Amino acid sequence: MSQHCHATLIGGKGFIGRHLHTYLQSAGWTSHVPEKDDVRLTTEHLGHVFYCAGLTADFRQRPYATVDAHVSLLAKILQHGQFDTLTYLSSTRVYAGASDTDEAAVLSVQAHAAGDLYNLSKLMGESLCLHGGRNTRVVRLSNVFGMDMPEQNFLSEVLSDAAKCGQVVFRSAPESQKDYVSIADVVRFLPLIATKGEIGIYNLARGSNTTHASLALQLEQMGVRCEFENGAPNLSFPPIRTNKLEAQFGPAEFELTNELQALFNHYKKHHEPD
Repeated sequence: MSQHCHATLIGGKGFIGRHLHTYLQSAGWTSHVPEKDDVRLTTEHLGHVFYCAGLTADFRQRPYATVDAHVSLLAKILQHGQFDTLTYLSSTRVYAGASDTDEAAVLSVQAHAAGDLYNLSKLMGESLCLHGGRNTRVVRLSNVFGMDMPEQNFLSEVLSDAAKCGQVVFRSAPESQKDYVSIADVVRFLPLIATKGEIGIYNLARGSNTTHASLALQLEQMGVRCEFENGAPNLSFPPIRTNKLEAQFGPAEFELTNELQALFNHYKKHHEPD
């Protein structure tokens, strides 16, 4: 990876954008984090664009802002921006209801399902990238964990409760499971995909799931009391296929179970009284 690259981070003040900005600068890049209305987005050369903008937990309450973040600004940059590459951060949420999690899988969305607004807008952004005639990559991220995660994040809520109260009540069944990928892996892979990858879609995930039961067991070993609500739903996502990522750039290095103690210590320190 060149030590003299320039990056423009759209949504660079969010969780992933902040970590990516720090990583790029440490790797010798220059990295710019503009506001979304910055006229320079369409008047100056942007280098390698990392499109990190997006809504997550509150997309149902802010449908227009969701489309604006996932599609409208993107379309403007794709149409009028000058850049070397553009890497659009999407989500493995788009595999909900699909029979496979390969990048070429047929996906299922429903316009009348409120929860699908997120997937529909992300898929529109993906489609614009792939069919706009520009040098683009789409990266579908699984559940990213790391220091200073958004408060609405499931894992962040679990660790906050564990640190503040010494107990966690899971509102989903013990067998519920997700793929968790470390922010350290995410920021390492993104510049590689941008500079050495090909036009197309990449799943960026750990490639294996972690159950809520295993999280609870590990937290209990740290002295946290855990329980599951009776009749809680099984919220499980299929394992994300990472064959393409691993073939080109190798596997993810970090495993949530190996990082959970450090994360818990971080949250405990954050919640200690001044």
